[in-house]
Amino acid sequence: MATRQREKAAARQENADKRPRAVVKYVRISSRKVKSVIDLIRGLNVAEAKAVLMGTPNGATEPVSKLLDSAIANAENNLNLNRDTLFVAEVYADQGPTLKRFRPRAQGRATRIRKRTSHITIILDQVKG
Repeated sequence: MATRQREKAAARQENADKRPRAVVKYVRISSRKVKSVIDLIRGLNVAEAKAVLMGTPNGATEPVSKLLDSAIANAENNLNLNRDTLFVAEVYADQGPTLKRFRPRAQGRATRIRKRTSHITIILDQVKG
């Protein structure tokens, strides 16, 4: 039985995505707000993506910018890739767990407040050619 587990692990390792990536989890911004920012940088090279993020007045730009820096550092340090040949191949934001809080309302009632979180992933790739 252990032999089959080793074979499966080896197959997973062999088929793993070799592209540089960075993931941040439990960011205290709604994934809906993050998606409007990440749509701006999808498909751009990393220098253009950094410039777009610096010029975008949105609260989600700070964690996305930090995540992009992290993905670039992963590419340079772990995979020995050149920063000038990288572009944003994939970027997506998934919904994380929601923190549920209550706010007092009129006549002794309470209303639920949902504080949403998100998980953001950036995958870079090299320009072919």
